[in-house]
Amino acid sequence: MVLATMLAISLNSTGRQYPFSHGLPSLPSYFPIAVWLQDPSNASRYKAAGFNLYIGLWQGPTDAQLARLKAEKMPVICEQNAVGLSHRDDRTIVAWMHGDEPDNAQAVKDPVTGKEGYGPCVPPTKIVDEYRAMRAKDPTRPIILNLGQGVANDEWIGRGSGARLQDYKTYVKGADIVSFDVYPVAGLPKPRPEDYLWYVPKGLDRLASWMGPAGTRWNCIECTRIDGDHKATPAQVRSEVWMSIVHGSKGLIYFVHQFKPTFDEHALLDDPEMLASVTALNRQIEDLAPIINSPTLAGVVAAASPTDRPVDIVAKRHGNDIFVFAVGMRNAESNATFSGLGIPATGTAQVIGEDRTISIGDGRFSDRFSPYEPHIYRIRRTSQK
Repeated sequence: MVLATMLAISLNSTGRQYPFSHGLPSLPSYFPIAVWLQDPSNASRYKAAGFNLYIGLWQGPTDAQLARLKAEKMPVICEQNAVGLSHRDDRTIVAWMHGDEPDNAQAVKDPVTGKEGYGPCVPPTKIVDEYRAMRAKDPTRPIILNLGQGVANDEWIGRGSGARLQDYKTYVKGADIVSFDVYPVAGLPKPRPEDYLWYVPKGLDRLASWMGPAGTRWNCIECTRIDGDHKATPAQVRSEVWMSIVHGSKGLIYFVHQFKPTFDEHALLDDPEMLASVTALNRQIEDLAPIINSPTLAGVVAAASPTDRPVDIVAKRHGNDIFVFAVGMRNAESNATFSGLGIPATGTAQVIGEDRTISIGDGRFSDRFSPYEPHIYRIRRTSQK
């Protein structure tokens, strides 16, 4: 029995609002789980894997692409071209998007020699101007901006000449939703890229500092080889997802392409092990969405863990129960002791999805964490505080 069925859902549609009449669903049971730049012909396969959103359409949107997605009941975020604007009344389109990664060096071609290369990034003020222009053409949908790995990776050489970290303070003003991508295992040129999964929450924390705590932040997740020798394991993908949610992500975008050694647009669908793991993870997020989407409880639960192997948490309330989402933040074993006003003097903490419980004594409980391991705790309480 899924958790959403076990719980008495008390939230209503006012629990999560977007100020856009044609925007993303506002139901508390909806958490965006998107797939990047996929052919609409595979929409049913992605729905079966727990995806509920497309983002990006190759050389689109076209009428045919939108018709296929509408038939599949798959909403989409796409560019605001002439075809898209002609579908203003079509609720299949739930948001508009900027061009991808404007903070990276942009491809250019010498008009004289025809030689291709890279030039500066898109000026952040241009992104803000484009945002205003898109909003003027359609104020009924939000606009999303996806930034590159420079949000989290200070060693990234692909920002382009003249780019500065402080530019991001302006970039984030050019969208209603700001996302970013960093693929630690598949995309970082480091000797041990698996040691840097924490770049994902680092980028989300930076976005929060630039946008303010009320800003809507999403992020991208790796799950394929992309174009290198490294590929994240299913466990590492799961860790990146829960790190994202613990650090405030309100939507996930899976990058599912493989470019080398051979091109595969839908490599996730062709990877049975990863697909099964991602499907199970997406279903768990769907079950927990009313809790994930609920307000964060500040100062109710604290986690004490080693400073060199921190365990980060976020606490939520559902009815009389407290839920604690926790994840180890380093590639090493760790432990954490949980305490605070949200923990009763005695009782048990149910570990969701792990078929175990932990005894609570003296208003605290402890648990161990494998490298990057996430745990989700449900603490039943007899009364609210």
